[in-house]
Amino acid sequence: MLLVKVIDKDGACGWGEIWCNFPAYGAEHRARMVADTFADILTARTFTDAQEAFDVLTAITHILAIQSGEHGPIRQCIAGLDIALHDLAGKKAGLPLWQLLGGRRDNVPIYASGINPTQPELIATKALAAGYRNFKLKVGFGNDIDFANLKKLRTLIAPAGMLMADANQAWDIEQACANVARLQEFDLTWLEEPIAADRPAAEWMKLKQAASMPIAAGENIAGTDAFKSAIAADLFDVIQPDLAKWGGITKGLPVAKAIIAANRRYCPHFLGGGIGLVASAHLLAAAGGDGLLEVDINENPLRTCCVGNLLSANDGMAALSPDAGLGVEPDLAALKPYLVAAPSP
Repeated sequence: MLLVKVIDKDGACGWGEIWCNFPAYGAEHRARMVADTFADILTARTFTDAQEAFDVLTAITHILAIQSGEHGPIRQCIAGLDIALHDLAGKKAGLPLWQLLGGRRDNVPIYASGINPTQPELIATKALAAGYRNFKLKVGFGNDIDFANLKKLRTLIAPAGMLMADANQAWDIEQACANVARLQEFDLTWLEEPIAADRPAAEWMKLKQAASMPIAAGENIAGTDAFKSAIAADLFDVIQPDLAKWGGITKGLPVAKAIIAANRRYCPHFLGGGIGLVASAHLLAAAGGDGLLEVDINENPLRTCCVGNLLSANDGMAALSPDAGLGVEPDLAALKPYLVAAPSP
């Protein structure tokens, strides 16, 4: 987890999170990028709002991204800063972020993610006891393992619970088309990234036509135009942008609304610490629709030390704080044992 804090001239602050899952030293790399490049851009002028800051940061670093090939890290830094600036804006306005963004609800449906292939029924049982009703299993480990695990979970959660499968791009198109017929018996709410995200549109369309269940993807799409193209091509039934990988709140909200307007299901992807997760929840609440929030059900002190039980499940739902902004303040003292790099002065 890489947190970023912004402070305005009045001393008000906002918190954001920058995607840094890979490589292991990704956090240090992006932290240096923020301290050495983006901080100077942000402090060199006055911005009227977070969207203006997003646009300026993107414009100034556009050529740098091309020259360096660092498109991903640069987008991720901008996204994390954008989350922080929106948290700040909510605090200044005295409104929770979902309300500042025009949302009408303070809770969101959630599902338990990150369920691995080794004895998945054990973690799912704990999640059920904790109030989760919907589950997503990792597949792509061989058909014998995958189908046995899906059968266990479908039996465990009963027909009323949603069951999803995430192949994490594990199959080629032939394998995927062969597997979707067998997957039909599990009544999947969606099948996620069964093939590589960069495969041609023709392969995705072939898969969609072969599948009886909805097809999901989107965490590896970046850019407004790319999402417009994906929506127009009608490749996915469920679209899953990751606000920490690209777009933050500024670009994430219009993309989410475009997904919903096109009668697709918007379900934000997220895997990281607590700040990004709560920001994703606010974005989902603001966007509306019938989407669900992804919550990695595995133990994660970088989540619990940041947000505690804020997004705990209650019969499949999680409530957002009525406090301004994101409604959370990271407990830096509690996080200290996990610190791997001190912040730049």
